[in-house]
Amino acid sequence: MNTFLSNNSISDLSTGNIILILVIILWVLPWKIYSLWTASKNNHKTWFVILVIVNTFGILEIIYIFTVAKKKWSEVTGAFLRLMSSKK
Repeated sequence: MNTFLSNNSISDLSTGNIILILVIILWVLPWKIYSLWTASKNNHKTWFVILVIVNTFGILEIIYIFTVAKKKWSEVTGAFLRLMSSKK
C-alpha cells in the first residue's frame, strides 16, 4: 500500500520534512498577504485574482510587489515590522 495515501502518512513525515514545510509556509504567507493587500489597495483586481489562484513559493507575489506596485524594500520591511509589532 502506498504510504502517501495511508492514514498514517502525516506521522510518517520526518522532523526535517516538517521543519521544511513550516519554513516554506513562513516564507510564502507574509508575501502572499502583503501582495494581496497591496493589490486590493491599488484596485488591481486582475492581479488580486491571479495572486489568489497561483501559488509559486512567493515568487509571483514578490514580482508584483516590486515591479507592478513599485514598492521599495524599505516600504515592504516597514509594513512587515508594523504587522509584527501589532501582534502582542
